[in-house]
Amino acid sequence: MSTTLITPVILSGGSGTRLWPLSRSKRPKQLLALTGEQTMLQMTAGRCVDSGRFGKPIIVTNALHADDIASQLAAENHDAAAIILEPVARNTAAAIALAAIEAKPDAVLLIMPSDHVIRDVAAFHAAIAAALPVLKDGWLVTFGITPDLPETGYGYIKRGAEIRPDVHRVAKFVEKPDKARAESYLAEGGYSWNGGIFLFRADAYLNALERHAPEIARAAHAAMAGAARDGQIIRPDASSFTECPSESIDNAVMERDDRVAVVPVEMGWSDVGSWDALHALGFGDDDGNVIHGDVVAIDTSHCLIRSEGPVVTVAGVRDLIVVATRDAVMILPRGSSQDVKKIVEQLKARAHDALDTPFPA
Repeated sequence: MSTTLITPVILSGGSGTRLWPLSRSKRPKQLLALTGEQTMLQMTAGRCVDSGRFGKPIIVTNALHADDIASQLAAENHDAAAIILEPVARNTAAAIALAAIEAKPDAVLLIMPSDHVIRDVAAFHAAIAAALPVLKDGWLVTFGITPDLPETGYGYIKRGAEIRPDVHRVAKFVEKPDKARAESYLAEGGYSWNGGIFLFRADAYLNALERHAPEIARAAHAAMAGAARDGQIIRPDASSFTECPSESIDNAVMERDDRVAVVPVEMGWSDVGSWDALHALGFGDDDGNVIHGDVVAIDTSHCLIRSEGPVVTVAGVRDLIVVATRDAVMILPRGSSQDVKKIVEQLKARAHDALDTPFPA
């Protein structure tokens, strides 16, 4: 099993509105450079470039982002095996099914969201190596992120009996908890965050999907059977795929199957799900400010200040998030990243151009 090439499957269908005003529907966060010189998509693909271990990736996205994805991969000399364009969004269970059908039945698939940060790639690769031996017996593996805070924004995984070194049967999946329950999970131990990264054989996943969510399996097979192909671009049949139920892989398969394992891993992971997360990921100055772009900060501390065009000047403030683009400015207190959702809802109600116009404009 150790010589089997792993096929990365990169899911790139999200809209990323939690990072508005940078992230827009036509250029969501995975297509932006938020934590370094490379975009989130480029960093994700770059974790799997060892030709002795990984094959070419399969990207699942939508037509709106196809050109951006192809150009960003080409810029880093990443050659995709396929770019599958979902006709409509139908959540992760269906998106992964499209990739699994495209792959060979015995292909080992590494499922990764396109917009996560993993700082310790060596630890990630070690976790993958630990998981590989159980795949031949049909196990579906998820990677459990070692929690360091009683986070209420993630689902949790409780570890059960050890199957082999560093690989445990999943005892149960737990929905996002309240603060008290999250604190109890950390105190008890044996829990991981559910980071949404998976490893399994294509046929094992499709067989599990047939057992637990046959409507999704049928629609995905029909869509791929009727797909139009143009080089690496695959357009599944829209009428077939539209009939597919919308469910996450967790709800459709992982929480229902009896051969689901978890590999706990501490790898510097973040889903970069908010401006507060970006502040935590950034390298602060002596006053705890994370600054990007043309910024003048006087007597200012513990702020995230980002300009993608105009000069931004602040004085005498602390604990703020300030983000400026050419067509929008957002200011809110640190710790209030959830309010971005309210902002986006208000802009949607006004059908405001700043939601959709790609940045840079």
